[in-house]
Amino acid sequence: MVSTRLVARARVWVDPFVVCLLGVLVIGLVVPFGAGARHGVGVASDVAVVLLFLLYGARLPAREVLAGLRHWRLQASIVGATFVLFPVLGLVARPLAEPWLGEGLALGLLYVCLLPSTVQSSVAMVSMARGNVAGAICGATVSNLLGMLVTPLLVLWLMSDVAAGPTGAATVGFGRIGNVLLTLLLPFVVGQVVQRWVGGWVRAHRPLTLAVDRGTILLVVLGAVASATAAGTWAGLTAWTIVSLVGVCAVVLAVVLAATWWGGRALGLSRADRVALLHCGSTKSLATGLPMAAVLLPAAVLGGVVVPVVVFHQLELTVCSVLARRQALRPD
Repeated sequence: MVSTRLVARARVWVDPFVVCLLGVLVIGLVVPFGAGARHGVGVASDVAVVLLFLLYGARLPAREVLAGLRHWRLQASIVGATFVLFPVLGLVARPLAEPWLGEGLALGLLYVCLLPSTVQSSVAMVSMARGNVAGAICGATVSNLLGMLVTPLLVLWLMSDVAAGPTGAATVGFGRIGNVLLTLLLPFVVGQVVQRWVGGWVRAHRPLTLAVDRGTILLVVLGAVASATAAGTWAGLTAWTIVSLVGVCAVVLAVVLAATWWGGRALGLSRADRVALLHCGSTKSLATGLPMAAVLLPAAVLGGVVVPVVVFHQLELTVCSVLARRQALRPD
């Protein structure tokens, strides 16, 4: 009886996907992958990314975006927090954190700050906290739609000095815009075109999208970490570095949480809208961020970027879930 209760509690607190993600990280760190194996994982990742954004386009009804855009103050606040406040914080945090994190992880921290908001988790948090769910759905959706264009442009603008480490310099050039168009935007547009016929079926089979979503993340993480291991990227990584990374991510997240909550109050937003702004404006998408990184960034720096994305995502889920539970208990 006791063991059954312990297992039930473990299932509540331990996310199986997080366990799989950690397992993939360990495999990429300790298992030697040859050049052929790394190439195969890279090709599989590219195919999975195309399929993922095709399903995103097929799943998303355009009317949801149009309906939510009427609440322009909330939507503008979410976009401003995601693509203005966060990038400014990233630019400030990168040079300040580099002495503790190293160049690769500091660069990854900046990349995190350029990503769009989460969709599923932020909407779930808003629902739990009794916030404006419809506004959250629209805000997160618009953030991800804009992210397919804005995030690559921000990366090209703010991360053009990407260094490839001891092997030489590798820059994020405008030639990679073609990769973004073919790998991310084109599949999404095709999905929107066929959404009229297959959208209902895709939305009715959510486990399919979830499986592709999580499978893509695992493939991208495996390929990035394995390539970084082969290149010796982790040679200087210590426990203190990871602790420092968690601390820096916590500071950035705390600043954004405070700015969105009190900024929403200054803008005269209702409590429900402030809850939506808090959770949509302070989170960053792992599902979108890692596939984009695989397309946008040179392989030499991809491994160092993966770690901050994963760390920040887990931190935001933990903190925002606690906040959502507390907000759900508070009177309106």
